[in-house]
Amino acid sequence: MVVIALSWPFQIAYVLWAETPFMRYALSSLPMIMVTVGTYIAGRYIFRDGFSTAGWNWGKSKHYLAVFSLAIFVWVVPTILELVLGMRSIPRGFMLSDILANFLLRFVATLIPAFGEEFGWRGYMLPHLVKQYSLKTALLLHGLIWWAWHLPVIIGMGITEKLTDNVGNSIVIVLAVSLIPTMMHAIAYAYIWTVTQSLAVVTVYHAAFDEIRDAIASSIGFGSLVDIWQMLTFTILGGLLLWKGNWKQLTLRKI
Repeated sequence: MVVIALSWPFQIAYVLWAETPFMRYALSSLPMIMVTVGTYIAGRYIFRDGFSTAGWNWGKSKHYLAVFSLAIFVWVVPTILELVLGMRSIPRGFMLSDILANFLLRFVATLIPAFGEEFGWRGYMLPHLVKQYSLKTALLLHGLIWWAWHLPVIIGMGITEKLTDNVGNSIVIVLAVSLIPTMMHAIAYAYIWTVTQSLAVVTVYHAAFDEIRDAIASSIGFGSLVDIWQMLTFTILGGLLLWKGNWKQLTLRKI
């Protein structure tokens, strides 16, 4: 509740007023940073249980390779398929060096906001939920809360994308379509954090996922295949991890 109270005003502002690149960056980053602020308030002043087990280590090089590979698989592979299949063409004047430079700039700028989310959702909230509920219930609840936290932006997408002539129906469709893939993606985030025991690794994945997406979207653009690909990828991956993942390190973690 604290995190939502601090975050949603900025998410709503993003939907209403994020027209320039700077405003889009600022108003998308501030809600993420507010997750850390709200988490610090909860851990320091409400529950008073601290943050010693949030995952304060750097992880291993193979972990970073794995998370970058996953982000590339989700965004780059379907983009190449769209180009090969003729569903999208390379814009005139497109330079690969430009998109790489764009990605690196966005990636570095997103590391702090990405840490803001991961510290709150995975480093603090998830292990608390595991202490209160069964493992699968805790994972699903954490995914549901993460989806609900995005509601202002998701509703904004339903309004702007106009999937039907009725705005209300468009919002309902976006909410329904986004629910399961978003929850399953949260479980993938949780698994990365659990296996690596590292906020650094899951933060790098978060930034890579967001900024590979945004760098491609602002240069080549996406078609329907990319959207379907990423939703199916996380629906399948998250479902498999929920069913068969090794969560032992999470269940043994002491808050």
